[in-house]
Amino acid sequence: MDKVDRILSLLNSFRPEMKKSRFKIWLRAFLLVQFSGMFTFFLYRDISNGYFFWRWVTPALLLFVPIGFLLSRIVPMQANKDAKAVTLSIDRIYLVLIWVLVIIKVVTGQIPSLIIIADVIMCAIIGIMSGRLSGICIRVRHLKIQNGFLV
Repeated sequence: MDKVDRILSLLNSFRPEMKKSRFKIWLRAFLLVQFSGMFTFFLYRDISNGYFFWRWVTPALLLFVPIGFLLSRIVPMQANKDAKAVTLSIDRIYLVLIWVLVIIKVVTGQIPSLIIIADVIMCAIIGIMSGRLSGICIRVRHLKIQNGFLV
C-alpha cells in the first residue's frame, strides 16, 4: 500500500500543475498537431483519389478559424494569484462539438458520395482547433499581464 499511497500523492501534487495554462496550452497544441497529421494523411488520400482539391483546403480551414476564436471566449479561466498562473477548466461545449464532428467525419468518410463532406469536416476541425488555441493564448496572455504575472 505504501507504493500506491506515494503514487496517489504524486498524482495529487501534479493535479494543480495540470490546470495551469502552460500545461493546457501545450496539451491543446499537441492535440492540434496530432489531428493535423492524421487529417493530412486522409486529405492526401482523398485528393489523390480526386474527391477533394488542395486549393479548397486553405479556404475551408480559414472559414472555421473565426469560429474557434469565438469558442475560445467561453473557455473558463481565472487568474490564481497564489500560484501566479492562469488556470483553465474543461469546456464541455467544445469537447462535445469536436467529438460530434469526428463521428460525422468517420461516418461520411465511409460513404463515397459523402467523402467531400468528410474532408470539409476535417478542415473545420483543424480550423476550429487552431482558432480556439490562438484565442486561448491571447486571453491567457491578457490575464497574465492584467494580474502582473508577466513583467
